[in-house]
This record gives sequence, structure tokens and C-alpha cells, in this order.
Amino acid sequence: MFNCPNCQSKDIGKIGINQYYCWNCYIELTANNGLINAHQVEEDGSLSSLDDLFEEEERRYTL
Repeated sequence: MFNCPNCQSKDIGKIGINQYYCWNCYIELTANNGLINAHQVEEDGSLSSLDDLFEEEERRYTL
């Protein structure tokens, strides 16, 4: 597993194939090709990318 790139929490739950949710800061994460993509869930259920807030190195993970 990996840490949340936003809050560094390990309190991550799996919600789908390569999709995770941080229960500490309430963002959705997608793991793909060694990179984590972070999204904020909006009130209408849509997702807004948070990737521009993090350096690529912060978003890398290894299993």
C-alpha cells in the first residue's frame, strides 16, 4: 500500500480497481503505472484533479 500524497496518512481504503479513498483528508486516489492521481470529490459527485498541487516525485509509489 502507499501513503496519501496530501496528508501522508496510511488510512486508505480500496473503492475499486486501482481506485482508493483517503479517510483522513477525503480525497480519491487512482494508482496507475507507478503514479498516484489525486482527485477531490465535488458536491455533485464529479472529480476535480489535484495533481497540480504535488510534484511528480510525491505522487510516485512502488509496491
